[in-house]
Amino acid sequence: MEQRAARLRRRTGSRGEQEDRPSGGGNAEAHGGPDLVQWTRHMEAVKMQLLKQLQGQLLELLDRAMLEAVQSYPAQGGPLPTIPPDSLSKTQEPSLRKRKVFVIRKSLLDELMEVQHFRTIYHMFIAGLCVFIISTLAIDFIDAGRLMLEFDLLIFSFGQLPLALMTWVPMFLSTLLVPYQALRLWARSQAGGAWTLGMGLSCVLLVLHMAVLGILPVHVATEYQLPPASRCVLVFEQVRLLMKSYSFLREAVPGILHAKGGKGVQAPSFSSYFYFLFCPTLIYRETYPRTPNIRWNYVAKNFSQALGCVLYACFIMGRLCVPVFANMSREPFSTRALVLSVMHATLPGIFMLLLIFFAFLHCWLNAFAEMLRFGDRMFYRDWWNSTSFSNYYRTWNVVVHDWLYSYVYQDGLWLLGSQARRAAMLGVFLVSAVVHEYIFCFVLGFFYPVMLILFLVIGGPMNFMMHDRHTGPAWNVLMWTMLFLGQGIQVSLYCQEWYARRHCPLPQTTFWGLVTPRSWSCHT
Repeated sequence: MEQRAARLRRRTGSRGEQEDRPSGGGNAEAHGGPDLVQWTRHMEAVKMQLLKQLQGQLLELLDRAMLEAVQSYPAQGGPLPTIPPDSLSKTQEPSLRKRKVFVIRKSLLDELMEVQHFRTIYHMFIAGLCVFIISTLAIDFIDAGRLMLEFDLLIFSFGQLPLALMTWVPMFLSTLLVPYQALRLWARSQAGGAWTLGMGLSCVLLVLHMAVLGILPVHVATEYQLPPASRCVLVFEQVRLLMKSYSFLREAVPGILHAKGGKGVQAPSFSSYFYFLFCPTLIYRETYPRTPNIRWNYVAKNFSQALGCVLYACFIMGRLCVPVFANMSREPFSTRALVLSVMHATLPGIFMLLLIFFAFLHCWLNAFAEMLRFGDRMFYRDWWNSTSFSNYYRTWNVVVHDWLYSYVYQDGLWLLGSQARRAAMLGVFLVSAVVHEYIFCFVLGFFYPVMLILFLVIGGPMNFMMHDRHTGPAWNVLMWTMLFLGQGIQVSLYCQEWYARRHCPLPQTTFWGLVTPRSWSCHT
C-alpha cells in the first residue's frame, strides 16, 4: 500500500514537472495514466464499501438510541435517565423485544413529488387515464352514434354497497366495545382477587367478538351475493379489525400480567383505543406523534386521487381484460391460448398492482392520517428499488409488515427460541399466504389457490434464494420481471375462473364442486 502510494506521488510529481516543459512529457503521461485510473477506481470502490458499512452501523445505533429514549421517557418532573455505558455495545445483539418506534415523517411519494422529473411520471399516468376515457368515448360514438361513458362494470362491482356498510356497523361496534371491556373486566378482577372469574368472562366476550367478525360478513356476502367491490369493503374491514383487536390486547395484557399483586393495574384509556381503531397503523400505542394541524386540501386531493384510481382500474378491466377473457371458457382449451392469455394479462396486471398501491397505501392512508393528524406516514418504502424478494416483502406494505414482524415473527422467536429464525419466518409466510388467499376467496366467491401457490410455494423459496446480498441492477430487473409474470398469472387465471363459473354453473352444489376449478372443465 505504501509502495504504491509512493509510486503514485512520484508519478504525480514527475507529471507536474513535465507540465512546465514545452515538450517531451507526452510519453510519460501516457505511461502512467492507466495505473492512475485503475488506482482511482479501486479507491472509489473502497470508499463506497466503507460508506455502506458505516451507514448500516450508524442506522442501527440511531434506531437503538431512539428506541431506548422512547422507552425510558421520564415521568413529568422526574429526573432524566442516565445512559448505561454498555448500551452501544448491545446494538450488535439481536433483540427479541424490538418495538416499532413512531416518528413524524412524510410518505416517500410525497417527498418524490417535490421533484419535477417524478411529477412528470405522475402526469403520464393521468394522461393514460385520459386516453382510456377518450378511447371509450370514441368507441361508443362509432358503435352507438353518441358520446356516452358507460360505467356498467363500476356499478356492478359496487352494487349493494349500502348493505355492506350496514354490516360494517355491528362489526365496528363489536371491536370498539368488546376487547376494551374484556380487558377492563380482567384488570378489575385481577386487582380484586377474582382472577379466574374475570379471565373466564373476558374469554367468553372475546370468543363472541371473534364470532361476530368471522361469521357475520361471510353470511351477508354469501346470502345476498354481494359483488366484488362490496365484498372488498367487508373483508378488508374484517381483517383490519381482527388485527387491531389482537394488537390492542397483545400490547395491553403484558402490563396487567406484570403488575405485582394487582397493584397499579389499569387498562389503557378508551380515547387512545378509539383513536387507534381509525389511525392508519396496526400497532397499538397509548400515544402517537401528531402533526400540528389538518390540511383539508391535502385530504381532498388524496380522496380524489383514490377515486381516480378506481375509475382507472375499471377502464383497464373493461378494455384490456373483459374482451379477452369473457368468452375464453367457451373455446377449446390449448396451451398456446393459456400462455398468450397470461402474457396479455401482464400489462393490466402490473397496472392494477400500481393502482392498488397508489390508491390504498398512499392516498387512502395519507388522507386518514392527515384527518387524524397522525404523524408517521411511512406506510411503504422504496419497494420499486428492491433487488430481492425479502426486501420487497418488507417494503411493499410496511403497515402489515410491522404487524407480522411484531406478533408473528418476534413472538415466534420468543416461543421457539432465538435459533428458530427460519421457522418464525416460515410462520410469517404461512399466515400471510393464508390470509391473502382468504381475501381472494371472499372477494371472488370461489376457491382457486393461485395466490396461495404464488405466495407460499414460489414466493417463500425465492425469499431465501434472492436475499439482500444481491444489489446489482440485474436483480432489480429480475424482480420486476417476476412481478410482471406473477400479476399476469393472477389476472389470467382468476378471470378465466370467474367467467367459467358463470358459463358453466354446477347442476348440484357439492363441496368438491366448490373447491375444484371450473375453468379446467368448462371448455367446449
